[in-house]
Amino acid sequence: MSRVLKISNPQGIYFVTFTVIHWIDLFTRPEYCDILLDSLRHCQENKGLVIHAFVIMSSHMHLIVSSKEGGEPLSDIIRDFKKYTSKKLVEAVKTIPESRREWLLRAFEKAGERNSNNSKYQVWIQDNHPVELVTLKFVKQKLDYIHLNPVKARIVFDGADYVNSSATAYVGRHQECPLEIVILEAHGLGWNE
Repeated sequence: MSRVLKISNPQGIYFVTFTVIHWIDLFTRPEYCDILLDSLRHCQENKGLVIHAFVIMSSHMHLIVSSKEGGEPLSDIIRDFKKYTSKKLVEAVKTIPESRREWLLRAFEKAGERNSNNSKYQVWIQDNHPVELVTLKFVKQKLDYIHLNPVKARIVFDGADYVNSSATAYVGRHQECPLEIVILEAHGLGWNE
């Protein structure tokens, strides 16, 4: 029996994962990563998305996010982000020099045919696996998981050297981080150990 996790606390801070169908290594090109980053910036500026941590890997991305008070519900932001980036990513696959173009489009189209929620293509796996962060220990675990993901994948020796991550912001190099990050700090958030 499958268990669908949902964002139930509108004031909560959540760890979410967005995965490309079949774990396809799509984000190996900067153009595709830029689509994600630009869309996240738009969500921050126009929808009330607060990004506490993130990493874009080749086939998925992890985020720790919340929604500003008075902003759109986090579940709506996520839905709109995935819908918009799906369209933009397919457009990019069709227009930039892409050696895997036909294969990628065929994979996205086949996935879309199997899912009645899509009009033609499906880029993202439907579930986001949202997990509310309610203890300081869990927050630290998820921050480490996000920031050490490129290290464990043997892409970099130090997570703060990975370009598409918030690790730089957490070591005080905010100007190098491609997104505005609201650092998670233990004090004032009411987390239990």
